[in-house]
Amino acid sequence: MSSTTGAADGPVRTEVRGRVLVVTIDRPARRNAVDRATADGLSAALDRLDDDPDLWCGVLTGAGGYFCAGSDLTANHDYVTPRGGEYGVVRRERRTPLVAAVEGFALGGGMEIALACDLVVAASDARFGLPEVRIGLLPTCGALFRGPRALPVNVARELVLTGEPMPAARAHDLGFVNAVTEPGGALDGALALAERICANAPLAVQACVAAIDDALGGDTLGWAATEAAKGAVLRTDDAQEGVAAFLGKRPPTWTGR
Repeated sequence: MSSTTGAADGPVRTEVRGRVLVVTIDRPARRNAVDRATADGLSAALDRLDDDPDLWCGVLTGAGGYFCAGSDLTANHDYVTPRGGEYGVVRRERRTPLVAAVEGFALGGGMEIALACDLVVAASDARFGLPEVRIGLLPTCGALFRGPRALPVNVARELVLTGEPMPAARAHDLGFVNAVTEPGGALDGALALAERICANAPLAVQACVAAIDDALGGDTLGWAATEAAKGAVLRTDDAQEGVAAFLGKRPPTWTGR
């Protein structure tokens, strides 16, 4: 199986393994949180995945034992790309299947990136969570409508309303995670799943990806509801307090205003 490796000095690395493009978020010092440069790197990698007819599947993972901690709060929401939307990923209209390989934590926007993928492979010690309410915010990158599609509705509500993470085993039992591996084995497990996909006719696979997305009814209403909730929350004092407390590494003091 042939492989070629792309540039390794930026926040996103790519590697071709046969027909599979491996995309790695490489900011372990920031737990692979997404800033402007990372979003641009992810967008460019996924543009390549969809535009190169020799690539039949993608695998998205993170370096350093983390998948992704979501938004880099110091980026001030500057992580939207023209083709992929937030993080270069979550509003993308893909036809080439994408597998998430999750080690460590997939939190906030990191879980929303996983929800935007077609399949998920996770290490047994991985955790999935939506902790935004703990800092006075809410998930804004698809979890409010993709979560209830991928999980039972009340489980999705639990994740959103408590902010507490879910272990990989429970996510697997509930059908969100396709396969669980030993710690450190998520990438190999995702590559094995990608190879199984690549054994099939690529145009048929791409048509299936598009048809399943269409059958789920599209995301227009979900994005509209998310934007309405976001607009209401971001104007509150609690939202400002939550972010300040997080950055200051102190408990927040909520006022309900």
